[in-house]
Amino acid sequence: MTASDSPRDIACIELVELLTEYLEGTLPDDEVAAIEAHLAICAPCRIYLAQMRATIAALGSVPVDTLSASAQDSLLAAFRDLRR
Repeated sequence: MTASDSPRDIACIELVELLTEYLEGTLPDDEVAAIEAHLAICAPCRIYLAQMRATIAALGSVPVDTLSASAQDSLLAAFRDLRR
């Protein structure tokens, strides 16, 4: 993105889909710019981001190998359902 380009507009649902990668720092610079531009104008998404950060801070991480097979299946099913 050049200095004269502005970030692309993204919808709240797209921000939610990209948020994990944003928090992990794995998005390209233009996607980071789009998310940050959206956050600058969208209070509900800023609240959602703050909630995600608080959850991560409170829970840390759960290594996959510590989850039972049924817990893994339940989590994967829940995320599949979110995409529908």
